[in-house]
Amino acid sequence: MTEASNANWHNEPTDYDQAGKLPRVRTAASPSTLGSLNITAAATDPELLDLPWHVALEEWPTQSLAALPRGISRHVVRFAHLGGSIIAVKETSEHVARHEYHMLRKLQRLDVPCVEPVAVISGRTTPEGEDLDPVLVTRHLKFSLPYRALFSQTLRRDTLTRLIDAQALLLVRLHLIGFYWGDVSLSNTLFRRDAGSFAAYLVDAETGELYPELSSGQREYDLEIARVNIAGELMDLAEGGLIEEKVDPLATSELIMDSYRRLWTELTEQESFELGERWRVGARIRRLNELGFDVEEYAIRTAADSSQIQLQPKVVDAGHHSRRLLRLTGLDAQENQARRLLNNMDAYRADNNPNLDEELSAHLWVSEVFEPIVKAVPRELGGKLEPAEVVHEVLEHRWYMSEREDRNVPMAEAVQSYLDSELRHRRDEAEIMLTADSKAIGLDGDSDFENS
Repeated sequence: MTEASNANWHNEPTDYDQAGKLPRVRTAASPSTLGSLNITAAATDPELLDLPWHVALEEWPTQSLAALPRGISRHVVRFAHLGGSIIAVKETSEHVARHEYHMLRKLQRLDVPCVEPVAVISGRTTPEGEDLDPVLVTRHLKFSLPYRALFSQTLRRDTLTRLIDAQALLLVRLHLIGFYWGDVSLSNTLFRRDAGSFAAYLVDAETGELYPELSSGQREYDLEIARVNIAGELMDLAEGGLIEEKVDPLATSELIMDSYRRLWTELTEQESFELGERWRVGARIRRLNELGFDVEEYAIRTAADSSQIQLQPKVVDAGHHSRRLLRLTGLDAQENQARRLLNNMDAYRADNNPNLDEELSAHLWVSEVFEPIVKAVPRELGGKLEPAEVVHEVLEHRWYMSEREDRNVPMAEAVQSYLDSELRHRRDEAEIMLTADSKAIGLDGDSDFENS
């Protein structure tokens, strides 16, 4: 193991009271510490020491790199193997690296979808004693797709709408916890398939700040940045012939404004109704649950001289269906995937065990429905889609087969049909970033961290 004796490991920053940036720490290299590494990480990972930190990132040898496509970036970025995973390494200043690391760790604690920070490594020098820039290391998100990979396929307008809706939902989640992004774009986001929709993950938190609460001006400015950046990205795609000619980049970029505002209003708006319409309290909470949010508490106000009630819900967490699925089955899935699987689980219980305890019925569903579908996927097809998405697609495939053939298609028959006609012809999304050719998926002009 290289450089093991020269590495100084530090725990991650624990100044939890700070809303935003860490203090600027200045350290000067001296001959006695020349060549030593300072590693800030949540956990000691000795395999980090096997990478050639004494070499400038743009000159890393091929054997140290993962074969991921790179595009234009503000920073030098490389992808490398670390044990059984892939990491992204970005050269930047120490203060910026520590700030971004700190912000990503905070977002993780707040359960916001984002890439996982691994470490900040400083104190890098060449064998000749020349200083090298510090790096931020994050873990690549498995089964995720950069937006250009999605646009490299035949683009349908509804696919674009779902992508922008996912970006809007991510932005709302960030704003609800007081996070100002400052650089909202498709390039700074990764997407995972989510039962016919997409789930968006924040990639770059370099410009982000966390506040107790955002003003409407801060939220609107973030939203305007999103609109402008998305318009520019879509113009770039149009120039490259990657989207249909009838798609208007400027008009399409406005979709995020509409989607964001509709969602923000539903989550935060105060609602007034008559005393006799108290059922609307439960209806409002059910709508929020359907959007994937839980309500911790709500405030109801009545006035002595009025017959109206004012309702103000306090939304605390996204992931309502994901948490229910995890509680009942131990399965970890995206929100829409969880919603789809829960619907099938509830139908299974109604058809087979209507009087059985919900948790017992859920475990039966896992052993009799979920696991047989997953186990039926041959090993060579295992990297096509993540298991929850496969099960969702099988259930959809079975429904369409039954409709088309006007009969109740057995599950085993539907699974085999799906494997032969659908899954076998999909590309491996677990490895999409590892094997794709840059030009093939249009990543030449991509710009930012995980997509670079």
